[in-house]
Amino acid sequence: MPARRGPPTRRPRRASTRGGRAEAAWREFAASFARAGMVPPAEAGLAAVEAAEGAAVLLLAPRQALTFTGKCRLRCLYGAVRLLGFAVASHQPGLPVFSPATHCALTLEALPADRPPAADLRQLRAAARAAMRAHSVRRQARVKVMARFSPECAVVLLEHLDTPVTRFLLSHPPLSQLFEPQKKEESSFTPEDAVLASVGIVKCSPDHGLLVSESMLLALEELIQACCAEDEGVPVVLVCGPKNTGKSTFNRYLINLLLNRLPSVEYMECDIGQTEFTPPGCVSLSNVTEPILGPPFTHQQTPRKMVYYGQTSCEQDTERYLDVVKYVFSSYKKEVPLVINTMGWVKGEGLLLLIDIVRLLTPSHIVQMDVYDWKAMAPLTPEYVHLTPGLYTKGKQQAKCKQMGMSGVGSWKSSEGEGDASAPEYKLLYVHPEFPRAGVAGEARVHSGILRDMSILGYLGQLQSPDIGAVLPLHSLVPYQVPFNAVALRVIHTDVAPTNIMYAVNASWVGLCRIPDEIRCQTDGPVLLTQTPVCDCLGFGIVRGVEMEKKLYHVLTPVPPENLRLVNCLLLGNIAVPNCILVGQQGVEGEIPYVTSDYNYSILGSGKLKKKKHFKRREYAFECDYT
Repeated sequence: MPARRGPPTRRPRRASTRGGRAEAAWREFAASFARAGMVPPAEAGLAAVEAAEGAAVLLLAPRQALTFTGKCRLRCLYGAVRLLGFAVASHQPGLPVFSPATHCALTLEALPADRPPAADLRQLRAAARAAMRAHSVRRQARVKVMARFSPECAVVLLEHLDTPVTRFLLSHPPLSQLFEPQKKEESSFTPEDAVLASVGIVKCSPDHGLLVSESMLLALEELIQACCAEDEGVPVVLVCGPKNTGKSTFNRYLINLLLNRLPSVEYMECDIGQTEFTPPGCVSLSNVTEPILGPPFTHQQTPRKMVYYGQTSCEQDTERYLDVVKYVFSSYKKEVPLVINTMGWVKGEGLLLLIDIVRLLTPSHIVQMDVYDWKAMAPLTPEYVHLTPGLYTKGKQQAKCKQMGMSGVGSWKSSEGEGDASAPEYKLLYVHPEFPRAGVAGEARVHSGILRDMSILGYLGQLQSPDIGAVLPLHSLVPYQVPFNAVALRVIHTDVAPTNIMYAVNASWVGLCRIPDEIRCQTDGPVLLTQTPVCDCLGFGIVRGVEMEKKLYHVLTPVPPENLRLVNCLLLGNIAVPNCILVGQQGVEGEIPYVTSDYNYSILGSGKLKKKKHFKRREYAFECDYT
């Protein structure tokens, strides 16, 4: 994709950071309680003292836990702690931790320490004191911590965290309170609360944290044992179940537990509506080497293999979806354990499609998540999958299988002589979530559309400067200029007349892809594909302008130039640029580009920006209005 930067534009003057102002406000808020005499005696066993400006030292007794919302950088100075299954020891670097109001709160728990036989109390105290001194903890704070120190405790350093991604998200008014608690708890304000607030986190009730059911614990233990032993090959774990049953949280917890013992884990995303490491609408395969300590918008990354499907549901084209799944799965080398996430569409054709996916991916373990009544889907036992026909494959007693028009999926569907093949061999593990509203459609904490927009915003946050400074509006950034004849163009989800194709592309979210065929065009006009290819996607961008006179696309993307040179295809799907980006363009005088109130809504394809205020049960809702 031959691309060159356009003419430079003036950047806005640097201003004081939102993070710095917020940090100062937290400190002033915390100090006001102390001045007013509203600070009761400290809770036994919990100590949090200010270590430096924007930093705090936390001392936890064995098995003591802290459930919180907010964001910070966590570093264990002495002992060990556990966070969402991942064990953090004193030899590890600091980890960014994100616990927003849109997800269940994270819980930090002190792990029991194995006291060295030859070490005495004086040596252990000296080690803890030296670790705090090495990280510039103030002497007064060291004295307070050591006064309550015990050899079995854990000492943790919490630091204020400000990243380009979070700055970009918080700059949009609908998400400005993303890391603040949505429901005020009636409880006394302790000195520890003041110190934690100065860092950027707020203690909350343990009920707001992850509830690990007994069935979930048993399933995790068996999977960890299988992945570490590898007695029967490298495990492939497929996680399935209806919507709002905790599949994504289970996957994060499992991956973190595996990373305690293994250097890396492979993760395959088959849920195109709620993706973990990419913007929505993708099937991808990622190699995970770092713990997952936040929701998807905090860890957007480039997968090893990714295909842009272009929609958040595959109901309109299940054949192409299976082709994409097969193409991505072919890159798995079976060297490390693989965790596969699936869609929450498990009724009707969705269940039949899931059976096809099980036959295609041949997992060694299936984790089925559902509430106890099993009304959403039948237990996926090996016998059930063996006998039940899928959407494109047949069961044992089926004489014919549904024919398909695409050769990719047809290459793996059962042939006439394979109907009596042996039942698939995998271990089925049941997990019954016990958190409130589990499995109830429409009762999620945050609407799925808002979570998808947050993932896109997290991806676009990579365009921000890594330096701590003012947030740069997207319209102030310099886009790449791409000639029409350098890339092919395809609209995935609908038919668009060639004369209207540029109207559809302008101000749209596009996948930057690589097709094996060479782009050949006799003219300098746009190159249009007649079919949607199954090809590698290298990233995403916004077509922020189309210059018809010079035959150029203006594309804004965080994809590095060395990867952009490989791009020769732009795929436009049914994933839109979030409304808050279009409506909240800062520094624009007059009419906002791409947004108008004077419009004829009778025109086919036109429509108003929709509000995204959701939820019947307001005590759990995260208020977010993009308009």
